[in-house]
Amino acid sequence: MRFGNTEIRPLGGGIGCLLMILFSIVASVVLTVLVNLVL
Repeated sequence: MRFGNTEIRPLGGGIGCLLMILFSIVASVVLTVLVNLVL
């Protein structure tokens, strides 16, 4: 992934990238559920 002149390499290569994507999806779902419970 490139942002301008800087290149970002996810930790662990492809597997790390998949884990980061999965973690972000799970985190967003959990946050959505928590917000709904609070409201």
